Amino acid sequence: MFLPTGSRDELGAAVSSRFRVIEKFRRVATLRGYNEIATPVIEYASTFTNEYVDMKLQNMMKWFNAEGEIEVLRPDWTIAIARALSNQEKLPQKWAYAGSVFKQNMPGVEYHQAGVEMIHMPELMGESESLLMAQSFLKEVGTDACVIELGHAGIYEKLAEELKLSKHNSERLRVAMHDKKKDEVFQIAIANGDKAQANELASLVDAFGQKGIITEYEKRWEDKPELLTMLQHMKKLVLIIEESGNEEILVDLGRVKNLPYYSGIMFRGFLKESGTVCFSGGRYDRLYDQFNEKVSAVGLAFEVDALAEHIQLNNQHRKICIIASEKSLVFAEKIRDRFKDYIVDVQPANAQLDGYDKIFEIKKINGEFEVVEK
Repeated sequence: MFLPTGSRDELGAAVSSRFRVIEKFRRVATLRGYNEIATPVIEYASTFTNEYVDMKLQNMMKWFNAEGEIEVLRPDWTIAIARALSNQEKLPQKWAYAGSVFKQNMPGVEYHQAGVEMIHMPELMGESESLLMAQSFLKEVGTDACVIELGHAGIYEKLAEELKLSKHNSERLRVAMHDKKKDEVFQIAIANGDKAQANELASLVDAFGQKGIITEYEKRWEDKPELLTMLQHMKKLVLIIEESGNEEILVDLGRVKNLPYYSGIMFRGFLKESGTVCFSGGRYDRLYDQFNEKVSAVGLAFEVDALAEHIQLNNQHRKICIIASEKSLVFAEKIRDRFKDYIVDVQPANAQLDGYDKIFEIKKINGEFEVVEK
């Protein structure tokens, strides 16, 4: 029997590592005061394809239901949770989730995520809690060597809105900025604005590096109060991260959003060891516009599969094997109490015996079962 393209079976350590990551995430989230939330795996496609979200239907696992409506396997947690919370009381809330998302446009189809979402929290407080929670969780799984990258969706948007861009050119410019194609950014901008505007946008491609880039642009934009406010907000967040003990911070002032609902601070975490993205997220107030609600909303998602590859399965319990037969199974079960601090694995005589700290065999001697160390 074969599996559909992108589907895969998982065995042994891969599964254990993933579950261990999720267990540690739930522990950290619980101790930080988060409530747990789960949404259905199956949702209506319109939840993710409407104008406020604009995810692409062709990238989703989908089908028609009996009423002719398109249903999908959940492609995104944040959007599904926003739907679930849209009628909640307007008080500060902290939610944690863990589970799968499904995407056809990436290898693998099924991806495992764990994350947090906060609504009705003061902006800086919610963003700080997201990153502080990330630091706590990564430390818990033993991968706390992480570089945090900060961006702000509003910076690029503010400069781009000064140009007279068609929808097509607006998307071309966004993609060029995302791909860090400086010449292309300049050419699109100057064709739809003046040279000063084009130079300013093109310079954002290189506005990446240590936190000093914020100070540099504070001087450059001292006569642009909206941009200055964004920079000062980023600066406050950087200070909070540093004071919490993480000085591995990068700033990308030219970062652009991938989905239309992002509205402010955006962040990503990279494992120093490999450069792998281990979390991403940011502010998404605009997502709640579809519910005619003005909501402060922020969150992040951890890439469980990436973290599972790096976690060390440090089993604190030693492991023994007891070789038994059908006749001695009950006796084997009764003697587990002798090995309370061990993992006890009862196996038949033809089992693979590698990887055990001790191996015992149950033998019948003088008509009685006895345990003999091999």
